[in-house]
Amino acid sequence: MAELITSLQNPRIKSLVRLRNRRERDRTQRFLIEGYRELRRAVDRRVPVETLFVCEDLFLGSNEPQLIHDARSTGAEFIEVGADAFTKVSYRDRPEGLIAVAHQFETDLSSLESAPNALYLIVESIEKPGNLGTMLRTADAAGVTAVIVADPTTDPFNPNVVRASLGCLFTVPLAIASTGDARSWLAESGTRIVATTPDTSTLLWDCDLSGPVAIVVGSEQYGLSREWLEGAHDRVRIPMGGDADSLNAAMAAGVALFEAVRQRSRLLPTHNGEDNGS
Repeated sequence: MAELITSLQNPRIKSLVRLRNRRERDRTQRFLIEGYRELRRAVDRRVPVETLFVCEDLFLGSNEPQLIHDARSTGAEFIEVGADAFTKVSYRDRPEGLIAVAHQFETDLSSLESAPNALYLIVESIEKPGNLGTMLRTADAAGVTAVIVADPTTDPFNPNVVRASLGCLFTVPLAIASTGDARSWLAESGTRIVATTPDTSTLLWDCDLSGPVAIVVGSEQYGLSREWLEGAHDRVRIPMGGDADSLNAAMAAGVALFEAVRQRSRLLPTHNGEDNGS
């Protein structure tokens, strides 16, 4: 019989709340995963889930039992939580009845693999968890080789990064590094660096984004540092047609990545073996 928790004073519930704090995540090397899609992707990618807190009354669909079975089959502890207690510890307006505690996974540059036609997204000092999560989700959609978070301001294991990424934190190879280490790694792998900045005359789509390329996006407030700008092989801008002189950082990353996808798709065969290019 699974343990049932109904009190907010329960030590297990208090431990969940503490993991919202970065200091506690860093100390324990654990983090929170809340929501069906997020947990499904974590379990499918073999993220080490330690404990699964469940409230059946809050389930939104019918697939939760299979997910719970899959998580428990990997060794996750199973704990039932009453609806009132679960709702109060959830960081969502509409809880889905699933919160897991997982071990943080490896994010060293050495865990990444280079590829002949690699496409990397480098994000420098992104401040907002929602932006970082959206970038990870977009990177997954664009099929990037990996995302490198340089000089992080936001913790990639922040619960709001997990939520904004819809679990794509677990589907995209991820590394966290200093700018210096990231640049050295890219140089060793023979990757061309393309820096996004409004202070250049070169338009994004006039730059060749084929071959091994790293697209670099800077922080929301300050943009890219001088180190990235001066070390880039190319600097590109997204043209602005209105009063705004720049896009939201996550939006800019999406535009740049899918321009790379567009250019590369012209070099790939279609399903019937014909060229996509005109």
